Amino acid sequence: MKLHDPPWLHDPPCRKKEPLMSHAQNSGLTRRRVLGGAAGLAVAAAGLPTGTAFAASASTPADEARWRGHAARVTITRDDWGVPHIVGETDADAVFGMMYAQAEDDFNRIEQNYLVALGRLAEAEGESAIWQDLRQRLFLDPEALKKEYAKCPAWLRTLMQAWAGGLNYYLATHPEVRPRVLDRFEPWMPLSFSEGSIGGDIESVLLTQLEAFYGERDVPMTDEERGLVLREPTGSNGIAIAPSHTRDGHALLLINPHTSFFFRAEQHVTSGEGLNVYGAATWGQFFIYQGFNAHTGWMHTTSGVDNIDEFAEVIVTKADGSRSYRYGRELRPVTTKKITLSFRTATGGQQERSFTTFATHHGPIVREADGKWIACALMNKPVEALKQSFLRTTTRDYRQYLKVAGLKANSSNNTLFADSKGDVAFLMPQFMPVRDDRFNYLKPVDGSDPATDWRGLHSLDSMPQAVNPKNGWAFNTNNWPWTAAGADSPDAADYPRYFDRVGENPRGPQAVRVLTARDDFTPQSLIEAAFDPYLTAFARLVPGLVAAWDQLPDHDGQKAKLADPIGLLRDWDHRWAAESTATSVAVFWGEDLWALTSQAAAEAGMSVWDYMADRATDAQRLGALETATQRLRRDFGSWKVPWGEINRYQRNDGAIVQEFSDAKPSIPVPFTSSRWGSLASFGAKAYPGTKRYYGTSGNSFVAVVEFGPRLRAWAVTAGGVSGHPDSPHFDDQAERYASGGLRPVYFYPGDLNGHVERRYRPGR
Repeated sequence: MKLHDPPWLHDPPCRKKEPLMSHAQNSGLTRRRVLGGAAGLAVAAAGLPTGTAFAASASTPADEARWRGHAARVTITRDDWGVPHIVGETDADAVFGMMYAQAEDDFNRIEQNYLVALGRLAEAEGESAIWQDLRQRLFLDPEALKKEYAKCPAWLRTLMQAWAGGLNYYLATHPEVRPRVLDRFEPWMPLSFSEGSIGGDIESVLLTQLEAFYGERDVPMTDEERGLVLREPTGSNGIAIAPSHTRDGHALLLINPHTSFFFRAEQHVTSGEGLNVYGAATWGQFFIYQGFNAHTGWMHTTSGVDNIDEFAEVIVTKADGSRSYRYGRELRPVTTKKITLSFRTATGGQQERSFTTFATHHGPIVREADGKWIACALMNKPVEALKQSFLRTTTRDYRQYLKVAGLKANSSNNTLFADSKGDVAFLMPQFMPVRDDRFNYLKPVDGSDPATDWRGLHSLDSMPQAVNPKNGWAFNTNNWPWTAAGADSPDAADYPRYFDRVGENPRGPQAVRVLTARDDFTPQSLIEAAFDPYLTAFARLVPGLVAAWDQLPDHDGQKAKLADPIGLLRDWDHRWAAESTATSVAVFWGEDLWALTSQAAAEAGMSVWDYMADRATDAQRLGALETATQRLRRDFGSWKVPWGEINRYQRNDGAIVQEFSDAKPSIPVPFTSSRWGSLASFGAKAYPGTKRYYGTSGNSFVAVVEFGPRLRAWAVTAGGVSGHPDSPHFDDQAERYASGGLRPVYFYPGDLNGHVERRYRPGR
């Protein structure tokens, strides 16, 4: 293999001395705590001495020798924002250093992700998590993953071994770090968590219904499962702009994932074999999920395609107790499997609970409805998914990116793509089963009818896409694909209906609005577009509210009571701002109107936005405004409160689930939930004991990339890159985050000059 060739070009498909910054020197913190557990080693050091004692569970002399070898070939440079720039001699060395650096910054989140992925969360959190673990294990069997690992190509196994080595080496050299459960990582484990989405396909299986079926008792669905709770939208924004619509003739890419905060690590990973990738890696994964290299960039947005299906199975129980299911004219045996799970007891011990689970050729049985067992079919291609996730980071142009996409192991995400050759594209998830469009796959289909079965996968060319559209841009905001490139978008009439199940959302028209406003984009104007304050939902909804008030008789009590807030909203420009009182009134009003109409919208099969705009009654509109102003008065002493006094960013500790307090420091955030059409998203609400709203999701890692002859990029991470409160990088980006002040990315070695906080090899 030549030095810079990506491995997939040769691999057949897998078979089933810069000074430290002064604040780091003089803060009174140890270097280990400043960098989240890192220990200092000189650049020229060759790793730990041979006689170093290791604390990792069950490590062997061969393990330790291999770890030392990797460490001797890895350099980690922390820039003045704490971002790790990892350089390894080989890709495996780089992966080793990548995982070591992640563990330094937030081992807790790495372990949490793998407790979830492996179906072992109850071992840490108790029996309440047993159903989440069972759901995971219905689809991912650790023993099966071990067999898949053994069949993987050598290059991928080498990376997976380095992944485990980096984490185990961190634990071995940091005995003060006490994992809750996972004190040793095995190379096969990345197959359990092979795609970087915030919510995997498995989460479509409702836990209450799974518990009802396997717990053999009635468990009512939660309001959240029924869609009746005001839930923060998850997803992302991605924008790719062609050279024809940029001032300097270079393609631009906006990377704007909306995730729970602190969900991904910002890293730069390079190797002597050609790897050179920057961006956001989901904690515990050895690939950059949303990011760029010198030639290509990719942004994933949660897709609204329907590629997870339920099949209603007719079960026949024989006299001997065995079960079969009808399929055409035959009876097929139901597959049974025993799954044993452990859970933590109140006294800190472990107990086991076993389940006999069932499956058909469609997938595992996950619930019962109308007397039939419901099987769930979804993508389960862990090896291909892991290959695709890593290999896309090595691509140099659209052709290579598309070849990697040919693995068809991306099921949940659209992609916005741009490269240094000027190509831009919007792509749908590549895992798309071919189905008979006569059937409505949004509901369980008849599993006994062979016509409902999946019939292979769509080819990439047969799916909606926009490649180098004439209009000069493409975008996605988790909305349908039919507006992805303006007039050059794919036409819904040309595709089966299962290519979209979510329709439009308020961010879609906002994206079109900012993209059609100019044809001379620069990186800075794209950043400004990403933080454009216009709220399309309220631009649509507020006129109906004002009209309802205008039609009130003069003697009506609401006429006088609501005159002032109506006057404020009538004159509002529908733009968020920290000092805007109209934003506060509109958001509180929108929340209350949502609560009044969401159930009716669900029953009507409409989006809540459409229902509020087209079917909400005047009484509902005015009543919601009355309760909204009452809430503002109750919680803040006046209905006229600047939005920034309510909407706040606060990070108090490194816990995965934050606790908030109005008595502790926080900073104002001007942008709103994406629910109201804001491209910049801040999902916030009040918590027990608080009046103010505190954000926990939305904009996280945000970047803008320019693919010129020399790449340029700007980025910001929510809070900071470290999960340790005593690190200066715990919240050093908070103000930038709130203001949309992206900082320059240090992509080339020379960019780091004057910006190096520390350089070291993985060690104690």
